[in-house]
Parts: sequence; C-alpha cells; structure tokens
Amino acid sequence: MSETPASDRPRLALWIVIPVGVVFAAFLVLLATRDVNETGLPEFTLGGDVAPEITGITIEGEPFDLDDLRGQFVVVNFFQTTCPPCVQEHPELVSFHETYAPDGIASVISIAFNEDPAIIAEFFDTAGGDWPVLGDDTAALAVEYGVVSVPESILIAPSGEVMSKVIGGVTHPGLEGLINRWQEDNS
Repeated sequence: MSETPASDRPRLALWIVIPVGVVFAAFLVLLATRDVNETGLPEFTLGGDVAPEITGITIEGEPFDLDDLRGQFVVVNFFQTTCPPCVQEHPELVSFHETYAPDGIASVISIAFNEDPAIIAEFFDTAGGDWPVLGDDTAALAVEYGVVSVPESILIAPSGEVMSKVIGGVTHPGLEGLINRWQEDNS
C-alpha cells in the first residue's frame, strides 16, 4: 500500500473535513427547525380540545371518572413519589386543593407512575393531599395526555376542555394565574 505524500495530506484532510462539516451543519439545521411535536405521542391542542377520558380505581379502591368533576377546574397531576420535583410541588397542590375544592371551584387528581399503591398511599399519608389518586395501569393515561416525564400537570376547564399543560412543577399562585387568565379570556 502506498503512503500519501506529505504535500497531499492537507488537501486530503480538506476532502474529509468539508463533507463531515456539511453533514454536521445540515444536522444542526434539521434539529433547530424540526417540529417539537414530532414525539410520536398523541397530541392535543391546548386550546379547546376535550380532555381525554380518565376512569379507574383509586389507590383507596374507589371508582373514579373525570366526567364527575365537570363544572369545576381540574388539575391532573402526573407524578412519582421518588421524583424530587414532584415531592417539591406537592405542598403547592395540597394548598391549591384545600383552597378551592371545598367550594367545588377546582380539584386535583394525581396519576402515579410505576409504583406500588401502598407506597403511594404512604406518601399521601405523610405529605398530605385528600384527592383521588390513580396508581394502577396509568401508562395509557400518560400516552393519552402526551406526558413525557414527571411532573407534568394538565389544567382542565369546567367545560372539560384542556386549558394548559405545565411541564415541571406547579405552584398554587401559578395555577391561580392560569385560571384567572382563562376566566378573563372566556368571560
């Protein structure tokens, strides 16, 4: 095998570097301009689509149907008890629920991922929260709602339409702000 002369090496390097650089630049352009919704997951427009159905048995053995909460705002919170941001947002959900649920204005429901119902119940006993929690067969719900990671919350209007999706932790004031903005836009 013959060796490339030293005078041809810079030219050979250019013939390698330039095509690799062009391919890399094209890849960056593709990433920067791609549709962020190309996840392969079902998607719904956050403005006006009716929330996908949620039915099941709570960790306390009670039947649950999202339609029973029509007429009030509903925060559907996807979480795990071992997720630090989920644990951090939990007191905010408790505060929000305690403020609005007694008057039927708003409620929280939680959808837990891949956890033993006994662990979930222990978490709620310790951290508070008196609302329905679904813990069995929740993967299909996550797919229906396009949940990629936890925590994620979906805020549903009294009409049953999706108002907003919050990726990451929620706060009591943040949820109030979303509700107030929706009420201003829909009055």
